[in-house]
Amino acid sequence: MRLTRVLFFTAAFGATMALPAQAELDWDMALTGDHRAEKNAARDEFRHPRETLEFFGLKEGMTVVELSPGGGWYTEVLAPLLKGNGAYYAAHHSPNGSSYARRSLGGYLQKLGENEVYDEVTVTTLAPPASVVIVPAETADMVLAFRNIHSWMRGDTLAETLIAAYDALKPGGVFGVVQHRASDGRDQDAMKKTAYVSEDFVIAAAKSVGFELADRSEVNANPKDTGEWERGVWELPPSLRGDPADREARIAVGESDRMTLRFVKPAP
Repeated sequence: MRLTRVLFFTAAFGATMALPAQAELDWDMALTGDHRAEKNAARDEFRHPRETLEFFGLKEGMTVVELSPGGGWYTEVLAPLLKGNGAYYAAHHSPNGSSYARRSLGGYLQKLGENEVYDEVTVTTLAPPASVVIVPAETADMVLAFRNIHSWMRGDTLAETLIAAYDALKPGGVFGVVQHRASDGRDQDAMKKTAYVSEDFVIAAAKSVGFELADRSEVNANPKDTGEWERGVWELPPSLRGDPADREARIAVGESDRMTLRFVKPAP
């Protein structure tokens, strides 16, 4: 049962007023509700959504922005958690972008229209340099980036995207990153090609726009993954683009080894 709590504050004129009640996060509904695609729920063992979001500090009542949500894997989890219990912004492609951007955004919007659990999702545009205001400035408690650092590197928009995240956050707000992990020392061209990015690179990039590293987690680590795949991360599940002859071996590896980093925007 979802428990509620009512907060009170004393207004300047001395009266005690009730703030809207906020329910505890309903993880069971978010993770097992009928809105979840079966193929997406099957990946929970590799993506660890609850453990990841709890590490980032997700709580009821927060305003959360997800950057480049793609097909909406994490939307299936975040939207029901925050419906009526915070705010969820999805900073997606521009409808005036490339054909790929339009297809991706169109598929995402179609998904939002298929279930009322998504009724309160607010879609904004992240398309540097033209569109970088993903939420009103300094109103977000948390901004999240799941496995897309390499894409911004490829598009030469990483710095602008990180600045957009920084500007969106309240002082003290959290920037959470999950990314395919390369060993330190890999050059940037190889990172772009394989999607495996080194922790040192991500940390340096985030720090360059003002973020501070608060903590790291190994919740999404996979020691079976060497990260040395000719075709990059896409040789592993769920893509499995490699040679069919060793498909079973790659399935046995599982999904990629991933860093999980929590940054904060310093308070004044």
